[in-house]
Amino acid sequence: MLQAIGLTSTPRRGIPAAVDDLTFEARPGRVTALLGAPGSGKTAALRLMLELDPGRGVTYFRGRPMHRIPNPASEVGVLLGDVPGHPARTARGQLRMLCAAAGVPAARADELLELVGLAGLGDQRIGTLSLGMDRRLALASALLGDPHTLVLDDPAEGLTPREACWLHRLLQARAARGGTVLYTTTDPKEAARAADHVVVVDGGRLVADQDAGDFSRTRLRPRVAVRTPHAARLAAVVSREARASRRSVEVVTEAGGRLAVYGSTCAEIGDTAFRHGLPVHQLADEIGDPGSIVARGGTSPAESAGSTERADPADPANSGGPANRADRAGSDSGAGPRDPRPVAKALGPDPAPPIRRRPARGPLHPLRYELRRLLGVRTTTLIMTAVLVVSVGLSVLLARTGHAPLPKVLAAWPSLLPLPPAAVGAGLLGALSFGDEFRYPALAAGRGTVPRRLGLLLAKLVVSAGVAVVLALAVVLVSAETLRLVYGHSWVHVPPNPVSLGASWVALTVGCAWAGLFAAGVFRVTTAGVAAVLAVPVLVVPLVQKVLMAPGSRPVAGLPARFRELMWPRWPHETDRWVAVVVGVVAHPVGAALALSLSVLVFAYLFTSLHGRARWRSQSAAGSGQAS
Repeated sequence: MLQAIGLTSTPRRGIPAAVDDLTFEARPGRVTALLGAPGSGKTAALRLMLELDPGRGVTYFRGRPMHRIPNPASEVGVLLGDVPGHPARTARGQLRMLCAAAGVPAARADELLELVGLAGLGDQRIGTLSLGMDRRLALASALLGDPHTLVLDDPAEGLTPREACWLHRLLQARAARGGTVLYTTTDPKEAARAADHVVVVDGGRLVADQDAGDFSRTRLRPRVAVRTPHAARLAAVVSREARASRRSVEVVTEAGGRLAVYGSTCAEIGDTAFRHGLPVHQLADEIGDPGSIVARGGTSPAESAGSTERADPADPANSGGPANRADRAGSDSGAGPRDPRPVAKALGPDPAPPIRRRPARGPLHPLRYELRRLLGVRTTTLIMTAVLVVSVGLSVLLARTGHAPLPKVLAAWPSLLPLPPAAVGAGLLGALSFGDEFRYPALAAGRGTVPRRLGLLLAKLVVSAGVAVVLALAVVLVSAETLRLVYGHSWVHVPPNPVSLGASWVALTVGCAWAGLFAAGVFRVTTAGVAAVLAVPVLVVPLVQKVLMAPGSRPVAGLPARFRELMWPRWPHETDRWVAVVVGVVAHPVGAALALSLSVLVFAYLFTSLHGRARWRSQSAAGSGQAS
């Protein structure tokens, strides 16, 4: 069961609250429609229920609020807006990545593609899907964890009648299995036809809470729509003739010279207008819109229009205005607007606790999620292929001149370039690791970007480092084989210090990948990550060189031996070589600059993370205070 109690959004300055003390419930085994005109507060209510926006109130999903559910994907399936994801990712790849985030087996992706009718389109790119296919994929994303409750925001928007019929059959099947389904809609006819229960909201407040049958009987009454330049005069004439003939007729004046006449026919209205010489520009039968018959301020629209209506003793629901009849019908059926006071007493002195905006949880399997994020698009393959092609070309050109040393030739690092192509490519892949997350959120829609959780950060560091190492080794091996093919076997040989050179080469590519990753995480854009990578040799290296080459600076020779003297227990003498390699890498101007840049980016990342959490908490507290 879903219970929403006292939902109240935080009002903005000069703008009333989008949701004002909204209380209703959606029972298991039934499809509940949250009905309202655009701007009535439906989506805002869903965001409050899911703790995406600050405010007041509480929502229980089978007795637990959202932040108390250990694995939300297995309890609540959410559809807010379009399905998130990189447009170049396939539908199957997107669902498999979300399976890793939700902690469900990858085989669940194929099952859902079959369920939503996309089994033959699993390899289709998200960016090429039509609107109907996109909504089907979004529904599959909501069903990944086989949740008990579905919360969908206008799922039939933009669908054809056939697709909408399929969607409603699927929702009815979910409810028949004992699940709870809540969806929003702006179409009263659709709500009456497809839902078992209808909750009507207007201006963020509850208007009606009825079964679908009672809603259809009391809210969707036939009416005659009239448009005339003399609306007030025609309304008075129709009301006067209805009183004279003792007929139950109600006239509601609407904007733009429109009248809604209940209890009459087009022929009667046309004859009346003809007898009194009143021009009529429109005369048509319609099904009543609940938004036009909602009583506001305790006065029915009939009273506000100055019309009269006599009670029909054959129908007890016809006593009073249409809004009064609807509320009475809902009350008689046991599904009318509920008094929140008993709920308030059960909750204690504060029936509307503050709703704090809580960030989304990280993926349950972060390493698997990150691998699928990296390999799910062609960008990774294209970048690595471009790096290999450029590196091989530069290596051949450098070997042809004969002036560059062998390590520079194998790394394809001419003196004119600030960094070799492999380092730039690793930095770009590292920047995309966080940059794509901010551009194409991969978790639940409406949850914003992927949160900065430690597990996800470690997974990104491990994966980006692994890709950098693979790229560095591939460049050296492919360049060496190409040089042997072009210039002969005798040209390429093993350098005298391969361990030190290999460690420096791997450290450079991994450091660039991490620099791009942290910079993109701090500035939330891929370009910032690439700029941070290029800033290391262009800006930081000259500064480090000035410090290291300053007059009076002392060398660090003999540092491993002095470290061994301080350590207890003593490490073996073979370790001195590895310590010397590490010290040599850090002592190099590029290594020192990269280490310095990484240190600054790590501290900036931690600072922005803590600052963001503190600001989020202060905003939530401020929003709760304003709502109270």
